[in-house]
Amino acid sequence: MAVAPLFAAAAPQAVNVLDAGSLLASFGALGIAVVLFAETGLLVGFLLPGDSLLFTAGLLCVPGGNGPVTLSLPQVLVCSVVGALVGAQVGYWIGRRGGRALLARSRSRKLHEGAARAEELLAKYGHAKAIVLARFVPIVRTVLNPLAGALGVPASVFALWQVIGGLVWTCALVLGGYALGSSVPNIDRYLLPLVALVVAVSLIPVALEILRARRSRTAAPEDVS
Repeated sequence: MAVAPLFAAAAPQAVNVLDAGSLLASFGALGIAVVLFAETGLLVGFLLPGDSLLFTAGLLCVPGGNGPVTLSLPQVLVCSVVGALVGAQVGYWIGRRGGRALLARSRSRKLHEGAARAEELLAKYGHAKAIVLARFVPIVRTVLNPLAGALGVPASVFALWQVIGGLVWTCALVLGGYALGSSVPNIDRYLLPLVALVVAVSLIPVALEILRARRSRTAAPEDVS
């Protein structure tokens, strides 16, 4: 199967922006950059499939696969890194210029929960560790960047650690998908279950945080008494 160009021709069928396979088949590697930019830089991108998109793209880079498209690994890595890093930096500057006001106008419960978790990460782990860890937590990676700007995290500190976190997150997931696809024959036949597994694993930190918050609320009355 021929390797898809950087920007694949749009498929005639409707594109599902929440489905990694549909996005990659329709827009190719350039679509990864756009999605990651929106997910990490714009407060409207918190539902986009960042983790599953990166892992699926890595799988689809394996030559001779039976997936909907075969991608170029160097193109996927470059587009992933550029989208994630530029998006995070744009999100930070949005936060510096009024992130709190933008967040306050949003009616999304998930977005506000993500903001609370992001602020907790910054307070608990410090700037460097929180910025890196946030890359691996859905919703939080969308909100932490503008929140870091709104809270006055120094620009040089944010830039350094968001680059480190972005490189680790994107390259680990893309290369993980590529390694699995290279070592297990016909793994792309199980693309949907694998993507579902990646999504489930990425949601574990969110589920644990919700459980911890519920336990804290339940224990609060006992502490007061």
